[in-house]
Parts: sequence; structure tokens; C-alpha cells
Amino acid sequence: MKVMEVRSAWGLDHLQVAERDDPCPGDYDVVVEMRAASINFRDVVMVRGGYGSKGGRLPMIPVSDGAGVIVAVGTRVSRVKVGDLVCPNFAQTWIDGPFRDDVWAGMLGGYRDGVLQQFMLLPEDGVVKVAPHLDATAAATLPCAALTAWSAVVDCGAKPGSVVLTQGTGGVSIFALQFAKLCGAQVILTSSDDDKLKRAKQLGADETINYRTNPAWEKRAREIAGPNGIDLVVDLAGSLDQSVKAVKAGGTVAVIGVLAGATSPLSLGQVVTRAVRLQGVTAGSLRAFEAMMQAIALHRLEPAFDVVGRRMDEAGKAIAAITEGTHFGKICMELQA
Repeated sequence: MKVMEVRSAWGLDHLQVAERDDPCPGDYDVVVEMRAASINFRDVVMVRGGYGSKGGRLPMIPVSDGAGVIVAVGTRVSRVKVGDLVCPNFAQTWIDGPFRDDVWAGMLGGYRDGVLQQFMLLPEDGVVKVAPHLDATAAATLPCAALTAWSAVVDCGAKPGSVVLTQGTGGVSIFALQFAKLCGAQVILTSSDDDKLKRAKQLGADETINYRTNPAWEKRAREIAGPNGIDLVVDLAGSLDQSVKAVKAGGTVAVIGVLAGATSPLSLGQVVTRAVRLQGVTAGSLRAFEAMMQAIALHRLEPAFDVVGRRMDEAGKAIAAITEGTHFGKICMELQA
């Protein structure tokens, strides 16, 4: 079968086409013919050999998120069947419960080979059936970005009447907007691009802030929220000091991104004296993925994405595109061999 792998050295220049043996399922395994993939910034870091001890070893098949059709099943598989469109779960060993240290070892596109392969061997409890209204390309957006947004919004308590602020117009932020609206929340979204802010409004954002023209965006956000304040900030930029100042006393900052750097300044006094909760978020379990997929099916939610690449050998272009910052929502690619 055809795969894309980083073989001789780390770096996008070393991502190349290779051949591996076709997989054969064990009793509780499935074989998925991969049809589409989506790109996260994590994939860029992994291809570069990042995350230190939590990275992978060469050769490595990168990219964690995708969708495909089951073409073979083991003799004892009962959860899915041949012909089902499924997504691999991002963290293969995280079935239920809170995050644990050993979850790292099951993450695709790092410790374990990712989705840039023609046929993928997975345990039956490592896949989730896709909502009926979605095709493979749309479904490929879900395993990491959507589930991270779901965990940030739903697990952090968004409900009817809540005010949620989310940062940017990348995949996680747009999913956070969509899930917060499903919960009945008012949503404020920030970006530096007015055209993207207009698109976010079309998806349901109640208010938007251009943080380039309003560098003290946390003040403007508090004005918009009014006396009841902002219940939840989904922090994707690592701008923790401003996020803590934006959220109300007793509110929550869901910490996801570190684009501002892992050493972003933070007013600890504000956290303590205003009883602000900081909650780190890393994707979610298989059970959380299934719950999210049910909500997506019920509300017929449509992911926002751009397609970059129609063939597997265009993966390098798709991975590089996320660093350019011109996309809205997710970057996807088709995986025609």
C-alpha cells in the first residue's frame, strides 16, 4: 500500500511517498481505506520532530486526523461493519474518563503512525462512525480540532445564557463557536482579519473583535458582555494574561493554544483574587467523540474547511498551508493514491 512518511530525517522536505505491506486485521481489528485527512498545527510540529520525548521515531507516517471506509473486519468485531465511514480516534488508548499520562502513547501521527496511508489497521474501539450527513472530507475535520473544542465548551460548562469568547478563525475556534451556539450561548470571536470576522458572523458569532485594531481586546470584550461578564474564554493564542482579565470572576479559561509561547505572562494575582479557573484541554476520549458525533448528527452541523490537495502525495503542501494562516476553519486534503 502507498503511504507518506518522514524517513531519513525530520522536516517537511523529508516527507516522501513509500510502500508498506497491506494490513491484515486481527480478531478485534478493522482495516480502513483512508479517504481524507485534515491538518492541525500539531502535525507541523511532529514532522519537525517536536514535542521532545512525546514525539515519534523515524520512519513516521504523520497527520493525526482523517476519515475512511472500513474494507475489512476481524472475526469478532461487532461495533462497526464493512462499508461504514469512520474516523480514527486521535488518542487510540483513551476510551473514557479523564486524561492520563499514558494517553500520549496512543496518539496518532506521533507515537503511532498517522492517517497518511492507503489502508489503516486499527482496533474496533479506535474508530467512531461518522454522522450520516457528512462525507469523508468533512468528517476528517473532527478527531482533534472538533473534539478539543467540544471538550473546551461542553466540559467547561457552556449552557443557555452563557457568554463564550473564542480566539481566531482556525479549526478549533470555529468549532468552539458552533458548539457554543448549540449550547445556547452568546459568542464573541476575535481575529485580526475583518473578512474572516464577517464569515464568523455568518456562522453565528454574536459579536466580533479585531484584536489588531483593538489590541486591548479584553476591555472591549468586557464592554460587550456587560454586567454579567464572560463565563468562558477559549484561549488558543496563549494570551493568558488578557484572557484572565477578560473572563468574569469565577469564570473559566480553557487553555489550548500556545502560539504566544509557553512562557506567556500571566497575572497570578488576578487568577487567585478573582477565583479564575484555568483548564488545560487536549482533545478527548472515544466516549466524548461518540457524544460529540451524536450532537453533530442531531443538529446536522457542517464543519468549515478549505481543501488543499486532492492526492496523498500533496500532503506536504497541505501541511505547509497551515503555517500561512490564510485558511478559515480547517485545512483538508483528499487521499487519492
